[in-house]
Amino acid sequence: MILQLFTMFFKIGLFTFGGGYGMISIVKDECVDKRNWVENEEFVNLIAIAESTPGPLAVNMATYVGYKKAKLAGAIVATIGVVAPSVIIIYLIANYLNDFLKYEIVANAFRGIRIAVSVIVIRTGYNLIKNELKDSDKKPVVIVLFLIYTLVFLSIEIFKINISSIYFILSALLLGVIFSLVRYRNDIH
Repeated sequence: MILQLFTMFFKIGLFTFGGGYGMISIVKDECVDKRNWVENEEFVNLIAIAESTPGPLAVNMATYVGYKKAKLAGAIVATIGVVAPSVIIIYLIANYLNDFLKYEIVANAFRGIRIAVSVIVIRTGYNLIKNELKDSDKKPVVIVLFLIYTLVFLSIEIFKINISSIYFILSALLLGVIFSLVRYRNDIH
């Protein structure tokens, strides 16, 4: 199990661009769909926890899955696995390629990678929303949250407002509590 955790997260770290958000889809494919290490609903909660705890999203996800499968040793090995490719690549770039981004082919490759990462992040968001909509009584809540966040995000981008992502996390927490209270109140009556 330890070797499997290391290998899987090393592969994820090696072939994923765009940081934690780019990794969400691949971690889901590997941990939920292929290996059944994490349930679908647990994975959605894992993303929320990994995003709201200190540290990089990918590291937090790897640590959680590693701990779940093989306790402390699994957490350590999965974390090292997901971080190791970045450390190796940065070391090689820093030591062997002067002015790395001045090479036209490298600059063009990174432009293409940025587009691919955007598509991966959008796909991941779509899949998370789609999974939430499977439960029909959550549908109105998910749609309202999606619309609120879309409008807020577009407004922030249009007016070039610099807002920390911590406010998005806190507002999502607040909205979740409000919707839960409304739903609880409706269930009582």
